Amino acid sequence: MTSDCATTILTADGRYFDFNAPDPAVITLNAIARGLANTCRFGGQCRPFYSVAEHSVWVSRLVPAHLAVHGLLHDAAEAFIGDIPKPLKEMLPDYQAIEARVEAVLFAQFGFISLPPEIKQIDRVMLATEQRQLMHNRDEWKWVGTVEPADIVLECLSPEQAYRAFLCRALELELLPLDFFNPAEQGE
Repeated sequence: MTSDCATTILTADGRYFDFNAPDPAVITLNAIARGLANTCRFGGQCRPFYSVAEHSVWVSRLVPAHLAVHGLLHDAAEAFIGDIPKPLKEMLPDYQAIEARVEAVLFAQFGFISLPPEIKQIDRVMLATEQRQLMHNRDEWKWVGTVEPADIVLECLSPEQAYRAFLCRALELELLPLDFFNPAEQGE
């Protein structure tokens, strides 16, 4: 299958994702996990590599249990549109409109409309945690303010490890069938 549309990208599942008309059938957990696992936070300006997938797993574990799916999927649109650092994102209204369009389709597919405020709060806690552990920085970032970091140790998983961690968390949250992983691959 090919695409004649100049507004598409090919996903890890071999399907075309259209930025102008996101199709829920193309937004799979596999494509989300692969995209987020291969996307480094902070525009890649952290050392070592730290993926949006690992960040999302942490958010899903730190929020109340009834919001864990929201936490896991809070940045899922970035699997398709990339992770743009917050200061730049605020300067790009067209990007924000595309992100909102993708999120609307994605969130609806997983049964919710928007992100509860608790998700944004834990996202800020994670930002403070990441700032301290990955950036070794104590400057005042306006998005962090007086938020205290979480008492966790970031693992900085490889892209493949982060991909599996994201899908394992999705499995725990019953977003995937129990037989999702091929038993032959589980020893890898």
